[in-house]
Amino acid sequence: MKKAILAFFVLSLLCFGLESVAQFKPEEITDFAKWEEFLQTANIVEQRQMSQNEGVTRPWVLTLEKDGVTKRGAWKNIEALGRYVDNWRYEIAAYRLSNYLGLNMVPPTVEKRFQENRGSCQLWVDFWKNFEDIINEKKQPPSLKVAAFYRALYLQRAFDNLIDNVDRHRRNYLITEDWRLILIDHSRSFRTDKASTKKLIYDEKYKEGPNFIMAELPRKFVEILKALDFKVIKDVVGEYLTDDEINTSLIRRDLIIAWLDKRIKEMGEERVLY
Repeated sequence: MKKAILAFFVLSLLCFGLESVAQFKPEEITDFAKWEEFLQTANIVEQRQMSQNEGVTRPWVLTLEKDGVTKRGAWKNIEALGRYVDNWRYEIAAYRLSNYLGLNMVPPTVEKRFQENRGSCQLWVDFWKNFEDIINEKKQPPSLKVAAFYRALYLQRAFDNLIDNVDRHRRNYLITEDWRLILIDHSRSFRTDKASTKKLIYDEKYKEGPNFIMAELPRKFVEILKALDFKVIKDVVGEYLTDDEINTSLIRRDLIIAWLDKRIKEMGEERVLY
């Protein structure tokens, strides 16, 4: 009986568009614009800077209040150069791209001034476990959630390949009690060095093994990916990416499509796209 239910669930996924892969619930996505406005205009009533152990870039936790509503936000103004480029602007660009691609995996994120500085402010998401907890506690999604959870992970890998997020670690995958996947911490993305134009992060050569690949992706997502061009991305992200960062993202998009084409040729389209 359980196998029959799981088979029905997997089949039903094939029939839906990107609405079925969004990780925020439909009613939450509808409220994104409301929370963007809240983050930008709410008053800061408390503030605390994270320790180095809590976050390498030491973002601030802001308690925000407006019209009797109180929420927390994570605020960054990092603009660091070095082995890795860290920039608060990438947090906003990642949020906007996630939405445009139909993934809806990144919490509402806007620009907000704090202590007279520009920075990104991301709505604080309450979650059940992070990926590190899941692995340490040897937890597995319930049978009816397995297919959707792994497909969310494949989409995460496609998204991080596109934005070249080299800082995805187990603590910035947030998992809800119903096994939805929320992604945070994108300030170390959108690199433009030569290496970022030559290879994907998540492919068969990934250091943690061949299972960390874009095994299955929605056809609609791939169609949107293929249709990206400079103007589309510029319209989506505005001032938060440079022209060079946009062009390099398009090069990575081409690497993703080439990788998918090769996989489809080897395995058949029905095993790669749904």
